[in-house]
Formats: sequence, C-alpha cells, structure tokens
Amino acid sequence: MKVAVAGATGLVGQLVAKTLHAQSHEVVPLTRGTGVDLMTGNGLAGRLNGVDAVIDVLNISTQRRAVAEEFFTTTTRRLLEAEAVCEVRHHVTLSIVGIDLVPLGYYQGKLAQEQALFAGRSPWSLLRATQFYEFSQQALDFMKLGPVSLVPRMLSQPVAASEVAAMLVSLAVQQPIGRAPDLAGPEPVQMVDLARRVNKVKGLKRRIVPISMPGAAGRAMRDGSLLPQPGTRPTTVGSMTVDDWLAQ
Repeated sequence: MKVAVAGATGLVGQLVAKTLHAQSHEVVPLTRGTGVDLMTGNGLAGRLNGVDAVIDVLNISTQRRAVAEEFFTTTTRRLLEAEAVCEVRHHVTLSIVGIDLVPLGYYQGKLAQEQALFAGRSPWSLLRATQFYEFSQQALDFMKLGPVSLVPRMLSQPVAASEVAAMLVSLAVQQPIGRAPDLAGPEPVQMVDLARRVNKVKGLKRRIVPISMPGAAGRAMRDGSLLPQPGTRPTTVGSMTVDDWLAQ
C-alpha cells in the first residue's frame, strides 16, 4: 500500500513510518520539509496521487484553545479536501482518551478535530489513546526552574508510543471502521511517579516537585478522567509495561 503520514517527523509519526516500512508499504511523508504546508494546503494535492490511506498524527505545542482548534480543524479539513480530489480510500486520525472530560485548550482542539473528521467526506477510522510513556520525559521539561522540574499531578494509564503507531498502521491497512476501541497501557500510573523513575533511570538529577493544575481541568487530570472509562467504551490494552519501557 501507499500510505501518507501527516506529522511524519514527530514522535509517533516517525514510529508509524518505521512500522510501515517494516511491512513493505510505501510511505509518503507530509511535512514542510517535503514541500507540504498543511495549514495552507500548498503542495498537498500532488503528494496524494495514488495514496491508499492517510495517517494523521499532526501535533502542536499549545494550551490555547483558539490556537489548537484552528490548527487541528484547518489541517484536518485540508487533508480531507485533498483526499476527496485524489480518491484516497481511508483517513486515520489519532486522538486522546478522556478529552471530552478534561477541559484543557489542547484537548478542546482535538475534539474540534474529531468533529471536522466526522463532517468530512473521506471514510475514516479514529483511534483514541491514553498518554504515552514518553509524556513523562516531556513533563520534566514543561516547567523548569534551574534544577527543579514542576510536574503536574495526573492519573493516567500510559501506553508505549510504539504500540500506538502499530495500531494506527493496523487500522490504515484495513477497511475504515469509524471509531476504533480505545488504546491504553496495562496499568494506571501517577505521572509524577513515572517522571521520577525516568529521572532516576536517565541520571538526570532533576528535583521533581508535584503541582496541582488549577480549575476543573486540573481536578479532572487528578481524578481519573484520563483513564479508560469502564462500561462506556471497548478498550485494547497494550502489552508493554512501565518496567519494559524503562528497560529500553
């Protein structure tokens, strides 16, 4: 198959491309480095000629709702419009478990992206996954004061980014199924505890200070709203444990 990857240079995008190559699929990266601007659509249409599926793992670093919504809805609509012209048969989008329960600006942008996907003309599959194990490494750099890292209190059930990538590829090479079962890791983890373990394993010598994010979003991050919700959605559980991931 010929599969285009939007966000091919990011954490998950690189793993998606690697997985596709390992399965002998042709990968078409959709990046500014390959002449494609997904905010304007410049360079996009020609890149999708002969493409069978698009995997969208685009990302933006912001907590501003307006910025997140503009980015995710604009890029999704650009992709869907180009896919319709080029008769791409399948669009696969990555989203996040719990975004309808945690009122963060970034999550509201992802919700808007899902709505844009539903409104488009391309047959689609949507995968919601929990936070990645790799998020704990990023959390050490979110708020740094000298040797101190302020890490938000967050209860999650993190999953390996490599398992997310494998699931996205598995969806892309099949027929569209709409919303797929959610994907989560094997066990709930306090993100602060995981950040401490990463800090120790990597020898970073950071001093980690837990902080509680304010408002309804902060409460939801702490109360388990980012966990899979039993009885509401089918969930696929990844096989890589925290210990497995840290050993890598």
